[in-house]
Amino acid sequence: MNPTNEKDFAQIYAQYKANGEQQALEENGGMNNQAIDGKEQIVAVRKNDDGDLIAFKTDSGRELDYITALSEAKAGKLAHVDVFHKYGRDILRSEPDGIKENNLDNLPGF
Repeated sequence: MNPTNEKDFAQIYAQYKANGEQQALEENGGMNNQAIDGKEQIVAVRKNDDGDLIAFKTDSGRELDYITALSEAKAGKLAHVDVFHKYGRDILRSEPDGIKENNLDNLPGF
């Protein structure tokens, strides 16, 4: 227990995170995260033995290799993903929206 004059930093931070996660859900339309403007959404991923993402399945059932997914994301055809350049190459990642459940690493496998 804390003496009455000390702040509970862990509790304050936990509340901050919970509020942020709730706000992210509200800002992003809940857990639906449905594709917008006719864009396909990635709904499942395939990983190699090292845990690297190597392929993606869209809500229309298409299966995309990594290079094709990068190309389509760059062209704006995939919803809720970004492409950034790091380590000398382009990398596909989830939009940083504050919702852990829709991160590419957390999607189901196919």
